[in-house]
Amino acid sequence: MSFSAILGAWIAAFLTLGIFSYLYRDNPFYKIAEHVFVGISAAYVAAISFWTQIYPNLFGRLFPKDGPLAFTGLEFDFNHEFNILYLFPLLLGVMMLLSVFQQFSWMARWGIAYTVAIAAGLKAFGYLNSNVLNQVSASAVDLFSGSLPFFYNETTPFSGDTVFNNIVLVVGTLSALMYFYFSKEQTGNFGRFTRLGIYFLMVSFGASFGFAVMGRISLLVGRFNDLIEYSSSDYNYATLSVLLFIIVTLGIWSFQNPEQKGN
Repeated sequence: MSFSAILGAWIAAFLTLGIFSYLYRDNPFYKIAEHVFVGISAAYVAAISFWTQIYPNLFGRLFPKDGPLAFTGLEFDFNHEFNILYLFPLLLGVMMLLSVFQQFSWMARWGIAYTVAIAAGLKAFGYLNSNVLNQVSASAVDLFSGSLPFFYNETTPFSGDTVFNNIVLVVGTLSALMYFYFSKEQTGNFGRFTRLGIYFLMVSFGASFGFAVMGRISLLVGRFNDLIEYSSSDYNYATLSVLLFIIVTLGIWSFQNPEQKGN
């Protein structure tokens, strides 16, 4: 086993057990792992954004090979054509960086406002298209044939399963929507129908929560598998050694900081 692999196993075991140590209480090992995670994540996102977005799409279009700004000595060969409009995002980016200087911090508001506005517009369009229009089109079904006559030309063969699924889809959609209709008192038959919508909503929320938990459990199982693997002699008993070190250190730290126990 190479030294780099053993070192990586020790670091992975330390960070994983450091996060798990929060189950005992907030402690220095958890803070170290937390800060390392946040710092590495921020650096990784910054590096990926620069080399995949800013470098090819901004500099590549402002300083293409044999472009009008080639006299600056900056040339990037990405097969892009020169586009003067990309000076605008470059200017906004520089203005956002000037926020580190107090006297120029007001200039960052222009870049932040533009970014927030563009993000809000794109998100609104995306949610409208995926969560509203596509949901409405998917709910417009022919109950007894399974076809989508209002939006599509495709049809599916008639079957009992298709009819049952279509009925559940239509009834669940309408009852859930009527539950949020507060202009009419939810009593009588209307109240029973809206109560049915609550059941559909609970099933949906439960399924979503169960799916999220299953995803997290799969990640947890993966970490346990790695910890078990790193506890072997091939990795110099990394997991066991780190676990013993954390337990002993936390024990000493707890006795030296008794005031922390109540927090």
